[in-house]
Formats: sequence, C-alpha cells, structure tokens
Amino acid sequence: MSQHDRYISPFETRYASKEMQYIFSEDNKFRTWRRLWIALAKAEKEQGLPITDEQIAELEAHKDDINYEVAIAREKECRHDVMSHVYAYGVQCPGAKGIIHLGATSCYVGDNTDVLVMREAMELVEKKLLGVMGLLAEFARKYKGMPALAYTHLQPAQLTTVGKRATLWLNEFYMDLCELEHRMDSLALLGSKGTTGTQASFVELFDGDAAKIKAVEASIAKEMGFDKVVPVSGQTYSRKVDYNVLSCLSGIAQSAMKFGNDMRLLANFKEMEEPFEKQQIGSSAMPYKRNPMRCERICSLARYVMADVINPAFTAGTQWFERTLDDSANKRVAVAEAFLATDAILNILLNVCDGLVVYPKVIRSRIMAELPFMASENIMMSAVKKGGDRQELHEKIRVYAQQAARVVKEEGGKNDLIERICADPSFGLDYDEVEAILKPEDFTGRAEQQVEEFLAEVIDPLLAKHADALGIRAELSV
Repeated sequence: MSQHDRYISPFETRYASKEMQYIFSEDNKFRTWRRLWIALAKAEKEQGLPITDEQIAELEAHKDDINYEVAIAREKECRHDVMSHVYAYGVQCPGAKGIIHLGATSCYVGDNTDVLVMREAMELVEKKLLGVMGLLAEFARKYKGMPALAYTHLQPAQLTTVGKRATLWLNEFYMDLCELEHRMDSLALLGSKGTTGTQASFVELFDGDAAKIKAVEASIAKEMGFDKVVPVSGQTYSRKVDYNVLSCLSGIAQSAMKFGNDMRLLANFKEMEEPFEKQQIGSSAMPYKRNPMRCERICSLARYVMADVINPAFTAGTQWFERTLDDSANKRVAVAEAFLATDAILNILLNVCDGLVVYPKVIRSRIMAELPFMASENIMMSAVKKGGDRQELHEKIRVYAQQAARVVKEEGGKNDLIERICADPSFGLDYDEVEAILKPEDFTGRAEQQVEEFLAEVIDPLLAKHADALGIRAELSV
C-alpha cells in the first residue's frame, strides 16, 4: 500500500520528532517487554526459583530481534497481545520458554512499560523545555532595558521592557519545569503485583515467603532504573498517574499558547514577530503577508493537548474495582498523542525563540504615541514646581487629554497633547522641557532590575545545572 491511500497521523509526517515517535513505537514497547521479562527471570532466580543462567542468556540474546511475524500470526489465533509475544519470544528461546512471564499478569509488561515509556518521554520533554527556557533567558537578557508598551485589557498601559515581558513567558515555563520534575520524581514502577494486586501467584511460587516476593519486586525496579514501586494497586497502577502526567503536559501547552498568542498580537502591532524564512510564502492570495504561522500552530496544538487531558481524567474515574479494560484503547491514544503534540509544540518553540525579531523603531513610535497620556502626572508636577496651581492644571490636562484622544480616534491624527500643554502659559513649560520628561526609560519602573534578578537568582542556576540541554535545536517538517 502506498503512503497516499490511507490515514497517516500528522504527528508522524508534520509535527513530532523522530525521537518522540520512537519512544512510543512498537519497537520500543516490545523491547521493553522483553527487558521486563529478563528482569523478572533474574529476580526469580536470585530468590531461588529453578531458572538457569543459560535460560537468561538465551533471553538476553534475543531481547532486541523481535520476530514480529510470529507474534502477529499468533495474536490472530489467541486474540491476546501479551500472550502472542510470550509465544513469539519462546519460539526464539526454546530453552527458556517455560520461564517467560512466570507468575506475571499482562499488566506486568503493559503497565510497567507504560511507566518506563512515560519517563523516557518526560526526559525528552524536559530537555526541550530547558532549551526553550535557555533561548528566552538569552532574549530577556539582551532586551532587559528596552522600553515597550505594556498592555492591560489589551489597552496601552504603563511601560514595561521587551526583556521583562519575556520573563513572564519564561517564568511560566519555569513553573512547568518544576511540575514536570516533580512528576518525574514521583513516578514509580507498578512492579509485580499479580492479577488483582495481591501477588497471590508469587505467594504460590515462593511458598508464602513475603521477603522473597518483596525482593523480587525490588530487584525488578532496580534493573529498570527505579528506586520504588507503587505501594498498593489492583492489577494496574492508578490511572491518576496518567492524568497527573498529562496535566503537566497541559500546563506546558497553556504556557506555550500564552506565548503564541502574545506573539501573534505583537506581530499585528508590528513590534515583534517570529522568524520568517527567505523563501517562505505568507499567503496564497496576498504576497505581502507575513502570517505568524508558527505561533498559530503552537496555539492550535496546545488546544489539542489541553483538551486531551480530559481523557485520563475519565479513565481514572471509571476504573472498576481492581481492573477493567475500557482504559486500554483510550489510554494508548490519549497518552501517546499528548506527548507527541507537546513535543511538536516544543519543537516549534525552539525554532521561534531561536529567531525572534524585534522592531525597536516601531516599539518606540508606539510608546511615544501613548506616553504623553501616561506622563501627564509628571508634566503636571513639573508645572506645579514652577508655580502652577495643581487643581487647575489637573483639570486642564484632563480636558486636553480628551481632546487629543478625540483627534487620534475620530480624525486619525497624531497625539497632540504635548502641543496643547506647551501652548498653555499656565503650565509654564516649553517643548524642550516637556520632551525631557518624555523619556521612556524613566517610565519602566524596576523592569530591568527585575529581569536581572530573576535570571541571576532563578533561571541561570537552573540552566547551569542542565547545561547539556542548552543549544538544542529543532527542524520543522513544514
């Protein structure tokens, strides 16, 4: 069958990286199953079950060369994916086939693999998130002192700096990183809990020796790189784990959407924009367009991740007693695609943050169109110092400001508030004196210092600890 006559996920062709796609691949899953069967056999041998070194060596010799055709054929007969792979592994390892999956239930490989795969995926997300944070930190440092209009209610407000605004984006990603690391630290392997979580099959295997049963579980966890297993469970680990992990991914998506939407608005203001490649076409009909397509894609994929988190929420709430299977089909789609979409978002963020474009002259002109309104109190205080009456001047500025606003909004003219003030002798100020007051750098408060403090105290130590993640770049398919 060709690639053009069947559905292919856009995550594969357009969005997700090869690394994230491999993490959720069948190859990674089934190789992990075999690693878990080897870990189980080793642990059981250590605790005295009649398993030989030769059997374990045979299992290890075939841990990566999965005979898919045998497993597929067997699953058509038995309708059970785990047992079909137990059978296929046994075909390759005839001397060890009798000890594969000994005492385990399907969730031994299924759920433990899901935890291992989520950990791998979270490690990749962490690396890319740190890469984005490194680029934003660099940008914030570079533009820490450049004044810019701030916006409340999407209306011009007191000034900020371009760098200070970048720290708002950066801080939200920092919060996401803290949550991600918490989830990674909290992650525990299911272990070997048996069909209803009571380990009854292992009680049978080890003649009721609880110490040996616990040692088997501890050995498996260590072999798979974990220092803990869940303390109690039914057949599965609690599906709240999936919900908690996807909630963390939703947080990253929320931060990304906030960044993407801000950038789309700034592009409209012509203050900033995402990179635009030399041969890029902005619109099929309007050749002059420079549409913020990367940030639009960020927002689009973020919406998908944020909506996807409802899937594990329902799954967690509908798990009947010790096990039901209505989680399976939903879970294998919802969890994988949340990670694939988050990976795609981070790929685009890496690309955008590596080439953010700033237009200082536009930013300055937009400031100067609004600054006379914002500086009116400073102007009034200077006039009072020259002997003016505060109440009289306050009322005059109020009237002049409304008149100037009317010129801007109704006539499309420039803000002439300063000219009106300078023409009124009761202010006692000439144009040069007023111009001296209208210095944008004097209206940004502690913005520049806040950038320096935030980077020095919070972000730089974190990035120094994860220096290997900095410099990561992402190629976009389209």
